[in-house]
Amino acid sequence: MSDVKVPAADQTLRILSLLARSRGPLPASIIATQLELPRSTVYHLLATLQEHGYVMHLLEEKRFGLGIAAVELSSAYARQEPLARIGRPLLAQLVDRVRCSGHLAVPHGRDVLYVLEERAPGSPSLVTDVDVRLPMQATASGRAILAALPKAQARALFPNKEAFVHRLASSDSIDRYSRLRSVLDETQTRGFSLERGSVSEGFASVGVPVLDHRGWPVAAIAVTFLEDAVAEEQLPELAAAVRGTAEALSSRIHGKGV
Repeated sequence: MSDVKVPAADQTLRILSLLARSRGPLPASIIATQLELPRSTVYHLLATLQEHGYVMHLLEEKRFGLGIAAVELSSAYARQEPLARIGRPLLAQLVDRVRCSGHLAVPHGRDVLYVLEERAPGSPSLVTDVDVRLPMQATASGRAILAALPKAQARALFPNKEAFVHRLASSDSIDRYSRLRSVLDETQTRGFSLERGSVSEGFASVGVPVLDHRGWPVAAIAVTFLEDAVAEEQLPELAAAVRGTAEALSSRIHGKGV
């Protein structure tokens, strides 16, 4: 292989790597300083990355964060089997233990993409089947992922009202960022995500994120059950079982506990 470097490609990848390692969006000046690059070069490269969707510019904060295209590139790794292979036996054990259908989902832009489903014996079929995409803000998996992101990064994913698609009849209850932020703050306080009837009427789900070595949410595990089958006081115990599985999967991908 040739040792010749392409400077623009090298600098672009360094910018993306820095944004991926950071806990939130960064000012262009900080990017230039940390990478020891001329500011003019950084601004030109960020403009190109923004044009192609790999970077988002948070105008009010004068910061840059990863864009939708970068998120999709990240989740592509999970879709290409490793995460699903590692997670399949863990999810099966969880479903056998709690007797609720379980799912493993990864972020896909502003959606979650379901890569595994393990149906509990006798449970009905659900819309959260493998390869189905659903709006992130409507699902327990998506809310778990969003709640684990830095606030600025979650805000960057939903910059305006148009970002809140309504492909589900009941998902329009979250149609603005202030409402989403309230739900995510509740999720962080509670320690697990919860949705009731947002995806399927009469069903509820709890979810917990799967974190990589940086503490970044790369996926989420959730279980779904009939709303009236699990009492409110039983939810923390159910969530603890889901958390144990998420922690085991995080550990197996060299992540850290949640």
